[in-house]
Amino acid sequence: MVEIRWPNGVTCPRCSSERVTLFSNRPMFKCNACKKQFSVKVGTIFEDSPLGLDKWLPALWLLANCKNDVSSCEVARDLGVTQKTAWFMLHRIRHAIKQGSIEKMSGTVEADETFVGGLGKNKHKDKKLNQGRGPVGKTIVMGVLERGEGAAKSQVRANVVKDTSKATLHAQIKKEVAEFADLYTDAWRGYNGLSDEYIHKFVDHAVTYAIGQVHTNGIENFWALLKRCLKGTYIAVEPFHLYRYLDEEAFRFNNRAYNDGDRFMMVLRSVDGKRLTYDELTRSYEAYYTEIMPYLSSSSPGGGGRVRVT
Repeated sequence: MVEIRWPNGVTCPRCSSERVTLFSNRPMFKCNACKKQFSVKVGTIFEDSPLGLDKWLPALWLLANCKNDVSSCEVARDLGVTQKTAWFMLHRIRHAIKQGSIEKMSGTVEADETFVGGLGKNKHKDKKLNQGRGPVGKTIVMGVLERGEGAAKSQVRANVVKDTSKATLHAQIKKEVAEFADLYTDAWRGYNGLSDEYIHKFVDHAVTYAIGQVHTNGIENFWALLKRCLKGTYIAVEPFHLYRYLDEEAFRFNNRAYNDGDRFMMVLRSVDGKRLTYDELTRSYEAYYTEIMPYLSSSSPGGGGRVRVT
């Protein structure tokens, strides 16, 4: 762990000094500049955790490599910790594996949106909205997929959006996709007007699912993997935590060409500087119900009024 975090020699995570001494009787370091003591866990997602790396590293392996995800209940049984502890551990790991990039997608790109949430017929009668099939009561996710060329694998990015309006979809595409790329979508009217900046072609799913190379089967495949994990493993995901599960699924999808050991090392190298406290993790509950949900509930049915009720 020390070699992975500090390949060029140990430095103090507080003052970046190289004047560091290792204690002979315990795995701790002392900085001779700021006089502070620290371990390899300080400044990472492991900081202030009473659990040792003998429990953290197996959890990293499970989340990075379980194709259908791994639930906090299963991790709790395997590691001998409580479910609440395992849930917190998994969210910290998801925080570490979030992959962001300022580079926009190019080449051939597919764009699509999907709705995440339970079926109305499965809800308690007090929770049913009684508005038929469709997106009512669900959370909206919009994704873009850059098709791979040659040996390169397709890469995907997914984000939670407030609605499927033209303004929202266009803004998300312009954020993620470079101009003049080949952009393939379905026939949803929210994608109209993209031809000025992209080579935009679409396929009407009411007629066919592919016209030669014009299709959205790649991003649809990602949606199938995502929903298999959400419905089969996690069962119920709160809307304000959904983006973390999207980051997790996108990480495994984008790095599927690597083996289990390579993915594990990628996660381990990304834990530095990404600490997440329990207060920060659970603060979204209050923010969602006091800020986001009132806004969505007051929106028009054609806008952002689709809220998953749990």
